[in-house]
Amino acid sequence: MTDRNLLLFDRAKAVIPGGVNSPVRAFKAVGGIPRFVARAAGPYFWDANGQRYIDYIGSWGPMILGHGHPEVVEAVQAAVREGFSFGAPTEREIELAEAIIRLLPSLEMVRLVSSGTEAAMSAIRLARGATGRPKIIKFEGCYHGHADALLVKAGSGLATFGHPTSAGVPPEVVQHTLVLEYNNVEQLEAAFAEHGPQIAALMIEPISGNMNFVRASVPFMRRCRELCTQHGALLVFDEVMTGFRVALGGAQSLYARLIPGFEPDMTVMGKVIGGGMPLAAFGGKRAVMEQLAPLGPVYQAGTLSGNPVATACGLATLRLIQQPGFFEQLGARTRALVEGLKAEAERAGVPFSVDSEGGMFGFFLLPELPQNYAQVMASDSARFNRFFHGMLERGVYFAPALYEAGFVSAAHGEAEIEATLQAARAVLAAL
Repeated sequence: MTDRNLLLFDRAKAVIPGGVNSPVRAFKAVGGIPRFVARAAGPYFWDANGQRYIDYIGSWGPMILGHGHPEVVEAVQAAVREGFSFGAPTEREIELAEAIIRLLPSLEMVRLVSSGTEAAMSAIRLARGATGRPKIIKFEGCYHGHADALLVKAGSGLATFGHPTSAGVPPEVVQHTLVLEYNNVEQLEAAFAEHGPQIAALMIEPISGNMNFVRASVPFMRRCRELCTQHGALLVFDEVMTGFRVALGGAQSLYARLIPGFEPDMTVMGKVIGGGMPLAAFGGKRAVMEQLAPLGPVYQAGTLSGNPVATACGLATLRLIQQPGFFEQLGARTRALVEGLKAEAERAGVPFSVDSEGGMFGFFLLPELPQNYAQVMASDSARFNRFFHGMLERGVYFAPALYEAGFVSAAHGEAEIEATLQAARAVLAAL
């Protein structure tokens, strides 16, 4: 049989760099031929060969209801009939902003954009404009999109100034970006002690989904909040992945339960709020958000911002995930998956650790859960690659890289979880 995935990949490589429009799709980390998706429904997608897979990436998080939920499809079709894009305000933009603010009490105003990268980049510009300060803190292993100032990794030692991790980013662009180790309180305190008056913002993924699944510890997050407050810096939560995915109130609601009075100053959102359409947002307190044009001096604009089709998709998704018991059921299904995988690994004698929250999960071929990027990278990548391909051959699609989180949708049922665990039993035994 002709492998249409291979034919399409060869064809794509002639006209698209690497044959893909986002690097991780190329399977470069795991080897092999990427699957070209022909269609999707519920918890499944079908590739160009007609092979069906249980999908645990869900478009990297947005498909919390599963693919093609009838009510979401209906809302999008109705919006399309009214028009694709207007370049002028619509009522749905207001409705979506109001819905987001109702669900995230830390926000008083929101600006809609088209991608997580755009939202994070704009939030950093706004933080610098609102505070009049140049420096920002980020953490190794946290990805905030591909804006130049955020494409940085940590150097060695304490609070090292970042060096670009991409060609085309001049060192001058990242000279004000401090990169620290995730969950390292001592480095955090030292950075604020040395640079406090110049720090505009600390941006963090509260649960990092770009070094697989690593949580910020409660003491670490408490110290982030305290130091930002003490030094007048803005605490910016990047909830592009976690927003409305780990809990209805996002990851910030989880920390608010554990840290009295906790809230970030600004929040960056994407993925679930668009329901699979290109839509993202950033928001915060009124005094900060009113620094944005046309009210203030910080410029930000976008032709497709608040797109009427995307807002319809996002509103329908947010409405459905607010149904009673939705996140309890989603969380239980996700725990059944990761606990089942851990049990199968233990049976096979393979080191394995797991964590999950809501519909987001991670697993590591390590005996204990890592706390930072360096520990994640100690994973046995060759063994992970064998696990990935073994699962893929059995119709289970996990992220094609050991440093990416996974996602369960409301459409994943007991049958899909059981089929996944049966496949894992065979693959892990062979490892």
